[in-house]
Amino acid sequence: MKFIFDAHLDLSMNALEWNRDLRKTVGEIRLQESGMIDLPDRGKGTVSFPALREGNIGLCIATQIARYVKQENPLPGWNSPEQAWAQTQGQLAWYKEMEQAGELKQIKSTKELSEHLLEWEIDSIKCPIGYVLSLEGADSIVSLDHLHKAFDQGLRAIGPAHYGPGTYAFGTDSDGGIGLKGKALLKEIASLSLILDATHLCDQSFWETLAVYDGPLWASHSNCRKFVSHNRQFDDSQIKALLERGSVIGMAFDAWMMIPNWQRGVNYPKESGLVLETIIEHIDHICQLAGNSKHVMIGSDLDGGFGKEQCPHDLETIADLQKFDSLLKKRGYSKGDIENILSKNGINFLIKNLPPQ
Repeated sequence: MKFIFDAHLDLSMNALEWNRDLRKTVGEIRLQESGMIDLPDRGKGTVSFPALREGNIGLCIATQIARYVKQENPLPGWNSPEQAWAQTQGQLAWYKEMEQAGELKQIKSTKELSEHLLEWEIDSIKCPIGYVLSLEGADSIVSLDHLHKAFDQGLRAIGPAHYGPGTYAFGTDSDGGIGLKGKALLKEIASLSLILDATHLCDQSFWETLAVYDGPLWASHSNCRKFVSHNRQFDDSQIKALLERGSVIGMAFDAWMMIPNWQRGVNYPKESGLVLETIIEHIDHICQLAGNSKHVMIGSDLDGGFGKEQCPHDLETIADLQKFDSLLKKRGYSKGDIENILSKNGINFLIKNLPPQ
């Protein structure tokens, strides 16, 4: 069974906002949510620690996420950056509790990464699941001092934007540049050698970011605009710019990012013919632009505000990511290509860009 690295999982959001005990099986969590109607994905989750272990997903990027919204912003979020910061600290506290419980292990350096991979290979049953901490959207960074605090807490990747206008950049479904605050944040991110996540940057913020930021850069969960014409996706010029920077791009499994014209609550995976193999079109496209298989990874975003109602219908739990071994093989990918996509590309990027100690 292939080792899998998932570059984007909102574990703490699921634990604290969805109130899911991820130590339970997916089936147990679904049963616990039976009859609940507060969220569209209740009873339809796909992620838990047992499911990750079943799928040999021994390493992931795990997020903190807390949006600050100004009064005129219709999106849900906190009314001050300080509240957003406090939310991320609660999420961090949950990760630490899961470390104490033996479920997770935080990876902050290449040394810790190498040790974890060896430990997992020796005994994946007893070994905690490794996670690298990432911040999705930088609105909770109250000041540059807070960025340094987050780094000291183990933050190793950061995305400046999420949905809508943000403090430091404009995100999905908004338009605008990074401004002076964004440039100052990017300068500090580079000084700490944090990995910058280009996911969710609107087109203008994306290009302005690449013009001034020269540190490590990837996109944890972004698909191709060629197949779904939306600003959340990357067009070919953006993909090529990322390739020139040595980036790796993670494939997301949210239905509306995989196939065109998806409407939440109107379309459903089985009736729409949405299957795991659908994402291989996106994988193929990036590999063709790159001329090799070294710039794609999995960044599933599973249970990132959606569940079975909005992901490939042949995926019952996250453990089914293992199906990509045979699916990619069927499409002509070699053993080396498959290992690159499922784990090595992301791991090699981390080895190159995490602090050594």
